[in-house]
Amino acid sequence: MAQRVVVTLFDDIDGSEAAETVAFGLDGKSYEIDLNQTNAEKLRKVLAPYLEAARKQSKSGKVYRHTAVTPDPAAVRAWARSHRLDVPPRGRIPKKVYEAFEAAN
Repeated sequence: MAQRVVVTLFDDIDGSEAAETVAFGLDGKSYEIDLNQTNAEKLRKVLAPYLEAARKQSKSGKVYRHTAVTPDPAAVRAWARSHRLDVPPRGRIPKKVYEAFEAAN
C-alpha cells in the first residue's frame, strides 16, 4: 500500500498559503517563520539596513571581524632607527612609532 503525504505551509502572519520558511536569529536565539512571497519580501526589506551594517557570524559561533592591516614590523623598526626613534629590537612596537611611520608614509 502506498501513501502520499502532502505538507501545506500557511503564512504565520495572515494565514494565506506560504511560499517559504524564513530562518533568522536575534538575541542569540534562532527562529523560523512561514511566509508568503509578499510577507517574506516585507521582512527582508525591513531587515536590510540592519543586515548591511551587521557582521557575519560563522557556524562555529566566531564573529568575523574586519581588522586594520598594520605595516611590516621589520620595515617600521628600520624606519624608526633611521629617524632616531626609540624602538625595541624585539617585541611590541609602541603605538607612537606606528603613528609616526604612518604619518611619514
